Amino acid sequence: MEAAIIPLHPLEEQRFLVIIDQGNSLPLYTTTVQAGFPSPATDYSAEPIDLNTYASNHPASTFLVKVEGDSMVGAHIMPGDLAIVNRDIRATSGMVVLAFVDGGYTIKRLEVRKDAAYLVSENPKYPALRIDSPEGGLIWGVVVGIHRKF
Repeated sequence: MEAAIIPLHPLEEQRFLVIIDQGNSLPLYTTTVQAGFPSPATDYSAEPIDLNTYASNHPASTFLVKVEGDSMVGAHIMPGDLAIVNRDIRATSGMVVLAFVDGGYTIKRLEVRKDAAYLVSENPKYPALRIDSPEGGLIWGVVVGIHRKF
């Protein structure tokens, strides 16, 4: 049995999420499910989905962080979600990123303009953060997914 240790808060406290690899896969049904009106579904199951592979193509450079706050609710990133962050992907304008700014981590949308880069909230209550030097902020990774429990 192999275990993957995924840092929850890199470079901070030593908190980790340990995923035991016991065949972390679930069956995927080929029939789609309507989120509106009910639809008859078949009992046909296709190949199982490995949740590690589904979450990231680069597991060695992927980790989870727990979301706090409401600055990204417009992007459907809610408090309590686990953000899946990949450090192998180069961040470009328009991507949602994990950044280190003013001594703390934050998730925002990266927006590159002529004058500087900005970390933009998806909630009008919060202003954009201007990043015009490496000392002003550091992109730590790209958010590639969200896991949420109901």
